[in-house]
Amino acid sequence: MSAAATRVPFVDLSPASEAVREQVLQRVGELLDRGDFINGAAVEEFEQAFADYCGIRQCVGMSSGLDALRLGLTATGLEEGAGVVVPAATFAATFEAVLQAGGRPVVADVGEADYNLGSATLAGVATDGCTHLLPVHLYGQLSDMRAIASFAAERGLTVLEDACQAHGASRDGIRPGERARAAAFSFYPAKNLGAMGDAGALVTDDEEVAVLARALRSHGETSKYHHVHVGYTARLDTVQALMLAEKLPLLDEWNELRREAAQYYTRELAGLDAVTIPTVPEGSNPVWHLYVIRVADPVALAAFLADRSIQTGRHYPEPPHLSQAYSHLAYREGSFPVAEALGRECLSLPVFPGMREEQLEAVAAGVEAFFRDGA
Repeated sequence: MSAAATRVPFVDLSPASEAVREQVLQRVGELLDRGDFINGAAVEEFEQAFADYCGIRQCVGMSSGLDALRLGLTATGLEEGAGVVVPAATFAATFEAVLQAGGRPVVADVGEADYNLGSATLAGVATDGCTHLLPVHLYGQLSDMRAIASFAAERGLTVLEDACQAHGASRDGIRPGERARAAAFSFYPAKNLGAMGDAGALVTDDEEVAVLARALRSHGETSKYHHVHVGYTARLDTVQALMLAEKLPLLDEWNELRREAAQYYTRELAGLDAVTIPTVPEGSNPVWHLYVIRVADPVALAAFLADRSIQTGRHYPEPPHLSQAYSHLAYREGSFPVAEALGRECLSLPVFPGMREEQLEAVAAGVEAFFRDGA
């Protein structure tokens, strides 16, 4: 590896935005002329296109990934006080959704191989009082949905997938939503498929779930001013939908560029004993929303790389069960050792479509230099 004196942002959205700039600007102008800002034509257009992309019959656009999770739990029958099995390694939104939907998070540790739930991690989980299982496809790598679906079927649990980082991922030929009642996606701008602001979607093959989710996202209406449910304002904005509709045809290409970047890191960093690089279970085809390495002192490595104009991230140093917001769940440090070790040691390296070769070289060379000169 040779050092490269070049700036590397953690995320650069400009290449993806530039690829659709002219089409989006034209469509925004047309939208201004039409004025269908709420539930406009582009919403249904994108919903149909994303459903087709996922191989799922229904897509319900939402205002965020959190809303897709929260309303997805409600639409799949979560009742007040019921338990929802969630992984300890996740973003706080997973816990938020359960509590906001009236449920109770029942936390399980994750596996070392993919940092997700699976048969081994679920084996000792007490599911008494639980009705739902909420696997998270962390960093863009699908959980073992065959094992999860089997576990859920044995215990009568409804599965809702948190696919907010897994647009286009697969494992054993399975894609998000195919082995679950529904799957929730986020289109936050930095996601593999990102909008110009907050946006999300729920995909499902269950017509009843889709109908209820559509009502819940718009004040519980089944028709104009006919309120059947206590609902929310959680609609997908038309302006976000048109951006997503233009980006969607490029998603597979962008995911492949992420895979190439991940392969480069894996190849170049494999010889560093002090670095734990991500592993990919057999049959898994991740989309590398994040490329997360583990080191003894990620804060020091991050500072070292920052001095070389390389930005990094930490996802997520404080597992939700150890945060103040969820202290009432009464979990303690040491409850979930794999997730907690991941939080202490994680460092996310830059990975985004449009990364130049010299940027990848600079990151790998910087990590190597830290352990040679700076550690």
